[in-house]
Amino acid sequence: MRSIWNGAISFGLVSIPIKLVNATENHSISFRQIHSEDGGRIRYRKFCELEDREVTQGEIGKGYEDADGTIIPITDEDLSSLPLPTAKTIEIVAFVPADRIDPLQMDAAYYLQAGGAPAAKPYTLLREALKRSNRVAIAKYALRGRERLGMLRVVGDAIAMHGLLWPDEVRAPEGVAPDTDVTVRDQELDLADALMDTLGEVDLEDLHDEYREAVEEVIAAKVAGEAPPQAPEPAAGGKVLDLMAALENSVRAARESRGEEAGDHAEVKSLPPRKTSRAAPKQTGGKKSTSTAKKTAAKKTTASSSKKSTAKSTQGTKKTAAKSTAKKTPAKKSTPRKRSA
Repeated sequence: MRSIWNGAISFGLVSIPIKLVNATENHSISFRQIHSEDGGRIRYRKFCELEDREVTQGEIGKGYEDADGTIIPITDEDLSSLPLPTAKTIEIVAFVPADRIDPLQMDAAYYLQAGGAPAAKPYTLLREALKRSNRVAIAKYALRGRERLGMLRVVGDAIAMHGLLWPDEVRAPEGVAPDTDVTVRDQELDLADALMDTLGEVDLEDLHDEYREAVEEVIAAKVAGEAPPQAPEPAAGGKVLDLMAALENSVRAARESRGEEAGDHAEVKSLPPRKTSRAAPKQTGGKKSTSTAKKTAAKKTTASSSKKSTAKSTQGTKKTAAKSTAKKTPAKKSTPRKRSA
């Protein structure tokens, strides 16, 4: 790999010659600007506004524009002789736990390559010290015209450096979060946990850029003189009115996509509406007390009618016995009617 910067790591009084190489590469498909009518290339040419002529790259330098519009030339020699210790040195200033670094500060990534055989021993020493301490090194370095902040960590057998943004370059998330009060129920969190568990983990090596592949298919079709592939119809979607139902459907769909049956896992059910869940005990208690009172009243009515019929039957009057029988009959009929109520 080609180095983009040569210097040294300053580790106390230890100096480690290193080369800085890019740890990442861009696989994006590049496009050219063209004239839509005839396909001609659109090019940008650099003109000197004083001489009104096109200049080459070798004739172009740097300049700083002052407040009054005056241009002050700045040469590469001026920048290389800056009174800055980090101009050619990655100066380690501290060692901290890795979780102290906010991922929002992460920028470009580089590998630090040992600069020759003399650097092998101190390079290995720093690498093993970082491993054993479970910490990362915070360093300052200068690259591309500015001083930067970096984080050194171990990747395999190499030392990698992540460029970090300065803390004042990270914007506060003001006005981003919802400004309304939202209550999340435990049942909704349970379903969200179930969905995360169902989706499970993924091997990052299995992920790839599907957008780039689709663009390549379009280009290949154009080259072959064929019609480019059409995008599939988007799934019909609507507003999510019931979050619990949406979560349950998501869990079910995730399990089906993994080849799991619905009965493989216990299903998390949502709570009934608040009115039903809170009023049910009171209504149940009220019904029980009402039915009990009705049953008691029915028993008293039956017992009372029974006593009257017995008293009248002792008189030996057949008509009275017939009347008591008639009175018992409605009592028996009234009892089931009251129970059914």
